[in-house]
Amino acid sequence: MHQKVTLTIDGANMTVAKGTSVLDAALYYAICIPHLCHLPTLSDIGACRLCIVEHVQNGRSKITASCTLLVQEGMVIRANSERVRTLRRNIAELLVTQAPNSRAIQDIAVRCGVTETRFPFRRDNCVLCGRCVRVCAEHYQARAIGFVGRGKNRRVSYPFAEKPESCVMCRACLNLCPMAVTPCDGPMEEGLEYLCGKCESMTQEPQYSVGDCIRCELGQSFDCTRHR
Repeated sequence: MHQKVTLTIDGANMTVAKGTSVLDAALYYAICIPHLCHLPTLSDIGACRLCIVEHVQNGRSKITASCTLLVQEGMVIRANSERVRTLRRNIAELLVTQAPNSRAIQDIAVRCGVTETRFPFRRDNCVLCGRCVRVCAEHYQARAIGFVGRGKNRRVSYPFAEKPESCVMCRACLNLCPMAVTPCDGPMEEGLEYLCGKCESMTQEPQYSVGDCIRCELGQSFDCTRHR
């Protein structure tokens, strides 16, 4: 039998198997923690930082990614405090200005309460979520692509910029890429990028309880396991 651990997330007591991440525990109990780089079948790397929570210990709290934080007995987590929501909204704002041509990221911006942007839009075709790299390595053991470079030069590429024999063009990387899902109205023209906001009505009804997972269609475009 799996050893069980009891913890508290946003005041709710829950019991889950030891080794479960705080993110998976929250989603299992229908507590919404927006996320992008996380997929249940892949290892977690905490790349997008959208899933940040407050981990409270000895009266103090620290901000950490919930996908890489494993549950512990008696753990206290604040997943939707004002501090967390503000930081998460800032992260979502930066993501959507970086990659407005992704419906997945536009949806996340809506779910995180982004209604305007303070930064100029860019047209990056990658947000370094690592979904493609992990599915290639972990599901197919091909390791045909990986992260290259550091800092602003970091990107996903073939080893030595040449397609290796291990790449069989299965397109699994594209199928999981949030940039492969364009906005409902199609790609935005350069210089005319904007916040879509068409799905904002999905978040209106549960505003009285921000942390509840409402099984909305907002998760469909990035494979959230709890979308309708």
